[in-house]
Amino acid sequence: MPEKLLSQVVTPSEDSQSKIEEKIGIPYGDVELERKAVRRLDWSILPVMTMFYLLSFLDRANIGEHFDLVPPTVGSLELFTTSGNARVAGLQRDLRLTDREYQICVTVLYVPYICAELPSNLVLRRIGPQRLMPTLLTAWGVVVTLQGTSGLVSSFAGLVVVRAVLGLIEGPMFPGIVLYLSGFYTRRELSLRIALFFSSASLSGAFSGLLAAAIEKMDGIGNKPGWAWIFILEGLFTVLMGFIGFFLVPATPRESKFLTYEQKELIMARLERDRPSILPADKFSVKEIFRSLTSPQVIILFVIFFMVGTQLYGLALFLPSIVNQLGFDRNRSQLLSVGPFAAGFFLTIISAIWSDRYQMRGIPAATISLLSVAGFSLFFAAREKYVAYGALYLMVPGVYAGAPVFIAWMANNSEPHYRRATSIAIGFVATNSGGILSTWRFPTKEGPRFTNTTIMNLVFAILAVVGAFLNMAYLHYKNQSKQRPGYRERKLAKYGDENDPDASLRAWMDLGDKHPDYRYTL
Repeated sequence: MPEKLLSQVVTPSEDSQSKIEEKIGIPYGDVELERKAVRRLDWSILPVMTMFYLLSFLDRANIGEHFDLVPPTVGSLELFTTSGNARVAGLQRDLRLTDREYQICVTVLYVPYICAELPSNLVLRRIGPQRLMPTLLTAWGVVVTLQGTSGLVSSFAGLVVVRAVLGLIEGPMFPGIVLYLSGFYTRRELSLRIALFFSSASLSGAFSGLLAAAIEKMDGIGNKPGWAWIFILEGLFTVLMGFIGFFLVPATPRESKFLTYEQKELIMARLERDRPSILPADKFSVKEIFRSLTSPQVIILFVIFFMVGTQLYGLALFLPSIVNQLGFDRNRSQLLSVGPFAAGFFLTIISAIWSDRYQMRGIPAATISLLSVAGFSLFFAAREKYVAYGALYLMVPGVYAGAPVFIAWMANNSEPHYRRATSIAIGFVATNSGGILSTWRFPTKEGPRFTNTTIMNLVFAILAVVGAFLNMAYLHYKNQSKQRPGYRERKLAKYGDENDPDASLRAWMDLGDKHPDYRYTL
């Protein structure tokens, strides 16, 4: 590894290394043993987190995260109105909802969803992820099931209330998973792990339509419509997974049922080597929230998250509609929509591997965002439908592949725990706020080019590139500042002798990422 990259990892002294070796009974720094331990961790943690995220994705997709491929009729909302699996199965018809009312039902989920993200991240460690995450999964499974079994969803008002409650329960899951994984993996490993569960679950979203199509054939069984059975069966499966999660989700690596004692201690040793502030010694403080909210690098990424979220949700929700309006028929539009997302899946994994291997976030994020700049530019200038369609192969990967890198970047540079929890949560607040904006940015009359929205997305893509370089410049300046003569002495003076373990820990817990030995990931 290049010397510059090694400088970003906190390396213990020889005395500390010998103590670690004595404690865990194996050679410290053995690459092969570390690789085996991390691989065992991957197989025991990532499938569970991917399933948790996938179920959240499916439950939301059922009501309306897919959009109609035909323009609205006269008098309906000037939007490509939602046609999620339950809607296609007759939910909107049975409840006699207008297009606008149905759009409100889809959008209302995201308001409590956003409001829940920060508080839940702040209480995750106190309640315990092994309790909170399976409880949330079980609870929203119950709510989804009730959408099909009870009389709660029999009117517009009932559906709005149920969707709001569902948003409140589901909101904590995605930022909670990122915060959870940041406590199991070193900073240099995080991007790939986020990419794996993020892209795998998103790609598996196609499974939602196939599953719903099969369940819909149960229409009439038990005097229930097909859409009710979609909610009932997928809700019950979610409840089952939530129950199983109580036995599969460890609070920390030391509590994993799938790691040996030596592997647990080795995982913890490498985490402490990477970030001494990973130790659960800090207590909740409003000061840490304030420090996160006022950190320039967090503010820069907050703005980037909003812009990327607007683009990401817009493409996720409207891509089939865009393809259809370019002049392709309904069935072909569905098939042609798969290609750009498949390309996005593979680029997401490749970019995350690149980002982790060289411990860089800014360069991969900016490079990937340049693809979206090229894609939106080509789409804006295209006068032929095949050229416009080809632009989607730049737009979608350019937006999707950058998301895990930006997320890892936010998690990498905020310490200790509560500062990191805050930074991750507000990043998702920004992303989902952008998602709300995107749902109203594709009016029918602007198709198939959606000129105003394309210009907005192009500007956002350019600003994301600029923001990535700006954040790199700021973090490089902060790293250089920590190496100036006298900086270390001034920062650590009030904590006493730094050779005293208690004094050293106090310094790490209070200073966090501002500690002289902490190197920001560029």
